[in-house]
Amino acid sequence: MASIGAVKIFFFSYAFCLFNFLPPSQGKQEKLNAYRYPFIRKASTFPSSTPSISAPTNNNGYDYIIIGGGTAGCPLATTLSQKFSVLLLERGGVPFTNPNVSFLENFHITLADTSATSASQYFKSEDGVLNARARVLGGGSSINAGFYTRASSRFIEKVGWDPKLVNESYPWIEKQIVHRPTFSSYQRAVRDSLLDSGVSPFNGFTYDHIYGTKLGGTIFDRFGRRHTAAELLASANPQKLTVLIYATVQKIVFDTKGKRPKAVGVIFEDENGKRHEAIIGNDKESEVIVSSGAIGTPQLLMLSGIGPKPELEKLNISVVHDNPFVGKGMVDNPMNTIFVPSNREVHQSLIETVGITKLGVYIEASSGFSQSPNSIHWHHGIVSPEIGQLSTIPPKQRSQEAVQAFIKNKKDIPVEAFRGGFILSKVANPWSVGDLKLVNTNVNDNPSVTFNYFSHPYDLHRCVEGIKLATKVVQSQHFTNYTLCNRETTEKLLNLSVKASVNLVPRHANDTKSLEQFCKDTVITIWHYHGGCHVGKVVSSDHKVLGVDKLRVVDGSTFDESPGTNPQATVMMMGRYMGLKILRDRLGKLA
Repeated sequence: MASIGAVKIFFFSYAFCLFNFLPPSQGKQEKLNAYRYPFIRKASTFPSSTPSISAPTNNNGYDYIIIGGGTAGCPLATTLSQKFSVLLLERGGVPFTNPNVSFLENFHITLADTSATSASQYFKSEDGVLNARARVLGGGSSINAGFYTRASSRFIEKVGWDPKLVNESYPWIEKQIVHRPTFSSYQRAVRDSLLDSGVSPFNGFTYDHIYGTKLGGTIFDRFGRRHTAAELLASANPQKLTVLIYATVQKIVFDTKGKRPKAVGVIFEDENGKRHEAIIGNDKESEVIVSSGAIGTPQLLMLSGIGPKPELEKLNISVVHDNPFVGKGMVDNPMNTIFVPSNREVHQSLIETVGITKLGVYIEASSGFSQSPNSIHWHHGIVSPEIGQLSTIPPKQRSQEAVQAFIKNKKDIPVEAFRGGFILSKVANPWSVGDLKLVNTNVNDNPSVTFNYFSHPYDLHRCVEGIKLATKVVQSQHFTNYTLCNRETTEKLLNLSVKASVNLVPRHANDTKSLEQFCKDTVITIWHYHGGCHVGKVVSSDHKVLGVDKLRVVDGSTFDESPGTNPQATVMMMGRYMGLKILRDRLGKLA
């Protein structure tokens, strides 16, 4: 890691792995997938004889077209297919035979892959924080750290969901893809140190959101294989579901001849660049449902003509409905980390233990480097440059100063340090708010996103309290006994942490003496961004888009806070919940 050559070796190693590594059971796995998911096809197989949007017929078209086969889209499509015809359009490929998605030990490689075929799409917020969005069937559940925990009862009450239906929907997810973690020695040290630092009581293994320290679920099984939201499609009605991969929706199409615009279909592009039209039926209940995530959904609405009129007109987008709130209210939970040096070899663990505090912060942890011979060694956890920080910056955008600073900082960290890990401190329910704006009309390009981290002083206050607690956890005797390291001073731990964290935020001389400055300078993301299509502003309480007909949004863009400590459980549950609710509203007792 001490030269630019090392950076080149890194990129060669992950590229070689990406294109050449296949598990021994690949052939059997492909046959199994073909059996379980016969309805998944490439977008280019879409029949050209499908009725045109400009001339729909009464008896053709899908009951539902869902845009985005992600964390919410897969359970939603599965549920609706029990009674109605569904077309699910996903811009990425499948996760099942991609070893970098499937195995915990390769977790970091997909985040480091910036190629056009990667399961993750790199983006940088205007704040200078490096981030990623999913581009694969299964969405965020295919590229995340796998932690599974439910939302609080307060959150469920706040969003107005039916608690009975919620409590039916979570177990539907859990029975199919959620597991109890192996609970590594490192995570045990985290648990004991959290309790020793006052984050009590210990609530054991539970999916519930409860104050104290707990062990949560994971979508990685005991063999380290990931189980994504895409696997929920195995419960679908194969006669009524069509899933197209590499289908990039360009825009939603509206009929504007009536009193209110109504969605009639979509235009999408297949893997060969050919455009296709798909329509919904003339039944008044048929809908287009957008489940493209907190970045993709507001972006697609605006590209389709729903959004702030002045912004749309600047890009010559025909305005279907002027709504100034689309893209507004973007929030990301700021995260900061404390580095944990270790003289003991530490095996890789992602998030298993969480401390839910009354300080307004969540404390989690990751550790170790990958054991896979095909992956990159000497990375040290969820926030290291090798797994989504410096390495995700496209080469042309990397400044020489950033590379040199990275190299210099890494030279100051002893090799033994890479055996350690991180304690993660995340601000819960931040009050700082940003926005999303289009930069062009190309749906493949990232929009401009600003989160305005710590612009509200309350967020900064909570970050400081979180860093104090995280430092206390690292300094606990339980941790020093485990890592075989001496108890380090707070300033030394902060110095190590500043050097280990990489973003494009300017550093300051006092970032290890002022905890406020440390928070600002070392802020990174844990990919829990949300907002852009809030209930009451962009969608109604039943998630129908305001001002138009036959269009709905079902994903985290409707949230004004991230549910629980980690959102994936609730976003998957939301897909199932909204599917059941749509069926019940449409069919009544017949549902």
